[in-house]
Amino acid sequence: MKLRILFALTDAGGTVPPEVGVARRLVDRGHLITVCADESMADQVLRTGATFVPWTSRPAGEFRDWELRTPTSLARGMAEHMFTGPAPGQASDTTNAIDAVRPELVVTSFMAVGAMIAAEARGIPFDVLIPNIYPMPSPGASALGTGLAPGRGPLGRVRDRTVNAGATRLFDRYTLAPINALRGELGLDPVAHTWDQLHRARRELVLTSEAFDFPAQLRDNARYVGPILDDPAWAADEAWEPPAGDEPLVLVAMSSTFQNHVACMQRIVDALESLPVRGLVTTGPAVAPDAIRSPANVTVVSSAPHREVMREADLVVTHGGHGTVIKTLAAERPLVILHHGRDQAANAVRVTSRGAGVAVSRRAPARTIARAIAEVLGDDEYRRAAAELGRVVARDAASSALLDELEQPIPASGRSTDRTPTAGT
Repeated sequence: MKLRILFALTDAGGTVPPEVGVARRLVDRGHLITVCADESMADQVLRTGATFVPWTSRPAGEFRDWELRTPTSLARGMAEHMFTGPAPGQASDTTNAIDAVRPELVVTSFMAVGAMIAAEARGIPFDVLIPNIYPMPSPGASALGTGLAPGRGPLGRVRDRTVNAGATRLFDRYTLAPINALRGELGLDPVAHTWDQLHRARRELVLTSEAFDFPAQLRDNARYVGPILDDPAWAADEAWEPPAGDEPLVLVAMSSTFQNHVACMQRIVDALESLPVRGLVTTGPAVAPDAIRSPANVTVVSSAPHREVMREADLVVTHGGHGTVIKTLAAERPLVILHHGRDQAANAVRVTSRGAGVAVSRRAPARTIARAIAEVLGDDEYRRAAAELGRVVARDAASSALLDELEQPIPASGRSTDRTPTAGT
């Protein structure tokens, strides 16, 4: 049975390839897919065969999250630029698209709360895509935003609950009133916490491997459905050749969006210069290759198909974005991670706690980065651990769990009835 499905997606950099990949898989199955998304995503969406509808408005200005030094400024910035700032425009555009497309299901990005509210107001079930680890408070999960493993024992659990409760209050300070104002305009009752808006989804689809995430007690509507390993469209079709020589090949793959990381990337290249390795650096669209001074043993290019390169590489050095980390593990390769922000510290601790790599400060000098690279290349235990975890990741990526969830019969009311409190869990 063909389904009419409306996607409502936002451009958060590394989230684009997996979320567009979900739409592509549904198009390939014969479903009728319309995607509302940022104009920057038009080419990638159209390549899937889906119908593209651009958002009509976006918040003014660039979200320069690397400049925000406190949890308060980061929460305010995320609210204004990513969650509630775009929400009224998203709600209007999504309402118009629902009326035009008449979908059986709406599928949204994690931050597209305006689209969620519009779907709920129109009585259409919606699913939320989570293209990384589970990001909301859950019993047993690690404390939000800390980059720590889950606490052990009574004191550790108290620490995690306290941090999660504080994070929820802080985020609610900037997001809850605008969310409830928009809900009220569309005839919906208020929610108690920002997370409750997302929890009203029919399904929270976690696009990673359960084996990669830390164990936690997720809500009844949450499902691990395996990662999407697609490269971005601007890199997938690139031709590449490994640098000449027989030395170990090190891929350096940093953020596809600007995170003030040029100096960090240069220190990584300087570290590679001091080692008997071949380096391949992909700068992505945010940094010009000529911004990096490259020695003879390092090749710097704008892009390359990472899934292909990783099969040839011995090690990947990265900022720790979920897409790069999970593709590296699926290729059974170890990592050196210099996390910058966002979810990257949380990804790093999941790698290091499994012995699949090491983490180094993004401000580390070249000699420290070189020692980390040499350590991982010189110890087969890192590769063994990465391969053990990676085989499970690859299996989950190849599973049918995602499509099984999206194609299941849609009841008259697709909204989750689970109302477990979220604050402080």
